[in-house]
Amino acid sequence: MLVLAGAGLVSTAGAASAATGHADKTGLAEACSSAWGSGTKSATDSDSKPLKNITTSQSTCYDRMVFDVKGVSGKIGYHVGYVATFHQDGSGEQIPVKGGGILQIFVSAPSYDPATTKPTYAAMAGKPLPGVKVTGYKTFTDTKFGASFEGQTQIGLGVRARLPFRVHQSGDKLIVDVAHNW
Repeated sequence: MLVLAGAGLVSTAGAASAATGHADKTGLAEACSSAWGSGTKSATDSDSKPLKNITTSQSTCYDRMVFDVKGVSGKIGYHVGYVATFHQDGSGEQIPVKGGGILQIFVSAPSYDPATTKPTYAAMAGKPLPGVKVTGYKTFTDTKFGASFEGQTQIGLGVRARLPFRVHQSGDKLIVDVAHNW
C-alpha cells in the first residue's frame, strides 16, 4: 500500500508485512546474519552432571538443539565440529547420519548416573534421539546417538549443509544453534 505524504510517497508495505508476521527477504537476511562461523568450538567443563534430556526447536533464523544437564552450577564442557563421517566414540563403528553436513557434538555430561550407572537419558547407539523429531526443520535433517563414554555424551546431528553454528550455555542447558543460511 502506498500513502501520499506531503510531496513524496511513503511505502507502508514493510509495516504491513511486519504486522502480519511476514518480513521482506532483505530485512530477514539482515536480521539473520551471523558471524558464528563453521569451525570447531570447544570449552572445558568444570561441573559436569548427568544429561537428562535433549530437545530441539526452530526459530526464524536457526534450528536449535538443547542439552538439559540439571543441577549444573558451573560450566558445561563441549566439543562441537563438522565431521565427514560419524563414528561411535569408544568402538569407532560408523553410524550413518543423513544430511549435507554432520555436526559431531560431545557434551561433558554422561547419559547415566555415575554413582548408580542407571540411565538418565535413555538412548541407544546408532538410533535417532528419543522423542526428538526434526521432520520439517529448515536446517536439521537427522539425529543419532553415538555413545556415552568416559563421562561425555556424543551426538551426530545431520544438517542440510555445512552452515554456521554457535554453542552457548544458559543456566543448566547447553545450546547448539545452526543457522538456516550463511
